[in-house]
Amino acid sequence: MANRLRGEIEAVIDGRKWTLVLTLGALAELEAVYEVEDLAALAERFATGRLAARDVVRVVGAGLRGAGNAVDDDQVAAMTTSGGLKGFLAIAADLLRVTFADTEADTSATMGADMANERHFTHAAQEAGAYAIAHPSPARHDQTRGQTA
Repeated sequence: MANRLRGEIEAVIDGRKWTLVLTLGALAELEAVYEVEDLAALAERFATGRLAARDVVRVVGAGLRGAGNAVDDDQVAAMTTSGGLKGFLAIAADLLRVTFADTEADTSATMGADMANERHFTHAAQEAGAYAIAHPSPARHDQTRGQTA
C-alpha cells in the first residue's frame, strides 16, 4: 500500500496496480530532462499547467522508476489507463501534488510560495484540461488510485 506521506501513490496502469514515487533520484532525472537548476524551478515548470503528452510520460515514468519499477519512457508511452488521457493526467497530477504540496510545515521558503499553495495545483489541472481530476469526487478519486469505491 502506498504511503502518501512519503510521496507514494498507487495507480492502475495496463490493468496492474503500480506504486509511483518521485524520489530524490527521480526528481534529479526530471531536473536533467527539463534542464532546470533546482527543485523550485522544476515545481514552477509543472505549476504552469501546460503539460505535453511527453511531460506526462516523463513524470509517470520517473515515478514508476522511483518506486523501483524497471520501465523506460517508451514503455510508459505504450501503457494505458482506464481513463485514457484523463487517467494519465490524474496520475501525474496526484504524483506532483503529493511530492510538492505542503502537508504540515510552511515550505514556501524552500519550494517557493506558489508551490506551497494548493490553488496553484488546481489552476495547473484546469489549464491541462483536467479540472475534474483536481477536484475528484470520492468515488472517482478512489478509482484513480486503482481502488473501487
